[in-house]
This record gives sequence, C-alpha cells and structure tokens, in this order.
Amino acid sequence: MKKIFICIAFLWTGLFGGMAQQCLPELTAFKIKNEAFRNSQLEDMAVWMTDFMGPRLVASKLYDRAVKLTMEKMKALGLENVRVEVAMDFLKGGWDNQRTYAAMTTPYYCNFAANPKAWTGSTPGPVKGEVVLLQVKKPKDIENYRGKLAGKIVLMPVVKEYKLTFEPTAKRYTEEELKTLEQDPRPQSRRRVTQLTTGGTNLLELMAKLLKTEKPAVIVHGAGNLNVPHSLGIGYKWGEPEPTPELVLPVEAHSRMVRLVERGTPVEMEIDIQNEFNNHLTVDNVIAEIPGKDPELKNEIVLIGGHLDSWHAGTGAADNASGCMVMLEALRILKALDVQPRRTIRVALWGGEEQGMMGSRGYVQKYIYDVKAKEKKDEFDRLVLYLNMDNGSGRFRGIYLQENDMAAPYFAAWMKPVEALGFTTLSPRNNYGTDHTSFDRFGIPAFQFIQDGLDYSTGYHRPTDTYERLVIDDLKYNAAMIAWFTLCAAMDDTRIPSKPVELR
Repeated sequence: MKKIFICIAFLWTGLFGGMAQQCLPELTAFKIKNEAFRNSQLEDMAVWMTDFMGPRLVASKLYDRAVKLTMEKMKALGLENVRVEVAMDFLKGGWDNQRTYAAMTTPYYCNFAANPKAWTGSTPGPVKGEVVLLQVKKPKDIENYRGKLAGKIVLMPVVKEYKLTFEPTAKRYTEEELKTLEQDPRPQSRRRVTQLTTGGTNLLELMAKLLKTEKPAVIVHGAGNLNVPHSLGIGYKWGEPEPTPELVLPVEAHSRMVRLVERGTPVEMEIDIQNEFNNHLTVDNVIAEIPGKDPELKNEIVLIGGHLDSWHAGTGAADNASGCMVMLEALRILKALDVQPRRTIRVALWGGEEQGMMGSRGYVQKYIYDVKAKEKKDEFDRLVLYLNMDNGSGRFRGIYLQENDMAAPYFAAWMKPVEALGFTTLSPRNNYGTDHTSFDRFGIPAFQFIQDGLDYSTGYHRPTDTYERLVIDDLKYNAAMIAWFTLCAAMDDTRIPSKPVELR
C-alpha cells in the first residue's frame, strides 16, 4: 500500500495544464471537490436528462433522440472522439407507446394508472367489454376457455399476493450494515432461491400458449404496487405479426377486479392502447474520451459508464439517468480543471442494459474477448479499470471489490484524501446484475459502488422513476468521487492486477 500511495503523492507533476508546480493528492482532491460542489451543473443536467429527454427504451425513437442529445452534450463538454457504436443486433426492433388509457366502467367508473408491456400491439381504437378472469388452477382448467376468448378483455390471475411492509420507503446504510459489507462472504455457502408463482411456471406457460392461439382483444396483468404499474416487456421479433396488446396494472387495481369477478360481480373495462413499431435493429452505445498524454501510457484506458436506456414509463431518473449524468459531470469537472491524464479516460453510456446488458456485452465481445473465437481482443490488456454506476441516486459509501483482493490496496490508497466525505467501505463481495459484470466475467478490474438505497426499490422500472427520485447533493458527491478515482487510475504508475478467471 505504501508504494502505491507514494506513487500518487509525489509523481503527479504536470497534472493540470498551465501549472508547473507539483500537485499533492490532497490539493488535487480539494480542487475536484471544489469544482464539484461549488460549480456543479448536475441540477440542470438532471432536468435535461429526465424531464427533457423522457423515457429511453432501447431502439425506440426516444432512445435515438437521447443518443443525439447525449452526443451534443459530450461535444459541448469538450470531450473528444464522440461517437455512436453498434454493440450488437437487436431483433425486437424499436417500439414506442403513443397512447394508453384504461378504466373500469362497471360496476362503477374508475380510471387506472396503466402501462402497456413493451413490444405489444395496439387496440383498434377504444375497446369496451366485460373482463374474463382466467382461473386456471390445474392443467385441465385450460379447456374451459378454449374457443371462448377471442376479442375478449382477459384478466390474468393474481401471481403475487400483496404484502404490507413495515420497512421505511427510503433509507441509508447504517454503520453496522457497512461493517457487515466489509466481511468476506466466500467461506459461506450460497443459498439457492426458488421463485414461486401461483399455479407454478408450467401453468403460466400453458396459459400463454392458450392466449397466443385465442387472440383476445387485450390481456391485463397485475404488477407493481402503491398504485403504480411495473414496466415489463414481451418476447417479440421484428417482422412477426403484431402481438396482442398486453396491459400492466398495479396490483391494487388488478386485484380489485379479480376479487369482484371471483365473487360474481360483472366487471367491464374500456382500454385504448396505441403503439408504434420501427425497424431499428441494433443496440447502440455512446462513447467519448479525454485522450491520454503520456507517450507510454496513452494507449491504456480508464473506462467509466452506466446505461443510457430505460424502460418506457417514467423518465428513467434513478435507473439510470443518475449514473449517466454523474459520469458526464465527472468528466466536466476534469475538463474544467484542464487535467492532462497520462492514460486515456473514456466514458461509455450503454444501450440495452434492461434487455440483458446488451450494450456492454457487445463492447466486450468487440474489444475485450471474443467468446465465439475464444481469443483476446485489442483492449484486453489495455483496459486498466472500469467504474460503473447503476444503483440509483444514493450517495457512494464505498465500493464492491468483486472478490479481487489485489484491488484493495489501490482503493485504500486512493480513498485517503476523500474518506472524510464518508467514502469508507471496501467490500470484498461481488455485486452483480449490471454492466460491470460484462467486464468482471473476463477478469477485467470492473467495479460497482456501494450506494445508499434511498427509495430506489419502490421507484425503479415504474412511472414514478422521475426527477423526484434524484437527490442532487448525493449526485454531486458521487460525481466528485468518480472524477477523483478516475483520475487516480489515469495517473498512477501501476495498475490494478486483473483477477484470474477461466476464459471461456
């Protein structure tokens, strides 16, 4: 650890353009914090990326608009090599929702918050009629509905019962919880968790096959709570016949109608869904750089990023406009300070994360490791570090080391000048489920931050994921941390060793 810290403390000569004096890490950290907190552009950037951009479903017209706007922003920040890169093919094609209206009209009128499943079709204008509850508890029950559902509004059964929670809606990590994260879980056995659904997966598959042949007018699901529907999609390929419209209601609205029908009360609905398909058949990433200046190290890359795409409801504020704006603000800070990094600093805003980390996986396939050919690519040995943000708007409290013990002394040294701000926790644990795992799989030093949860779990993938989910002061802090750690990695004489993995 001492060797690494000495390298940071005494070898940063010429860090800032136009400054001849040597810069100690404490002074550099001060300049970054001062720019991040005194001259922040995050509040304006947050409005721009949520209210102005809107939803950003991959391959949609709104996503294409977001890509263009993001490129303009990157150029305005003075970043170089701004470009769009195709990550991989996207067989679904593009899809945009134009109109959604849903209401129960009998036994009384009540309009519902509703969200169509992505890549489902449109209704031929408003559709009115009695709902038919699909009550299937055993396979033979399927036959009760065969030949009877065409043109009907089909109400799917309750899959998950609503449970009252006594946990706070929003929360931050306690010191005790952070101490727990510092413990190494590797000696412990991992529990397998089985996801159970009412009736079992087999029954749900049988119902799906029935509905595909019956061609109802609309299929109505229940998902999401607090009277807010969840965002979901369907399996679809561009060029196939337009699928049946499928609507998602929050469990409170969906279960209300299920209970009424089960007790013999006729329920009628009025639904109008208008969607538009397009032939955008690629997943696109947006990339920009601050080129490295060191003749020997400029070809090495420090990569930062988050996913630009969102679901089609809300504005994808916490998931993941927050990560994108923090990365852009971090680079704005470095540009404002006229840093001259030894290594190239690159930002990548990924497409298609919500459909399986498609943007980052495509980048890795193209530049890091070709799985099909089983061969290393050009950046396998040149990518020094990847930092990702995709856990909402909450403040960074530390970092998950992905069981790469060799990274611990580097982050321990780098965090010294900023730990007074509350960045104190190095967790040896893995954190999965988003874009850094595309790199971690091949041993590349790639990390996700430990963040305060706030109200992320009740807002993401829902229409409520809007500007209001953002805590601007937390995002300012996060941008400062990203700027600092990025610069440390770009300037250090040494680099974090790659984690040994089996390449396959």
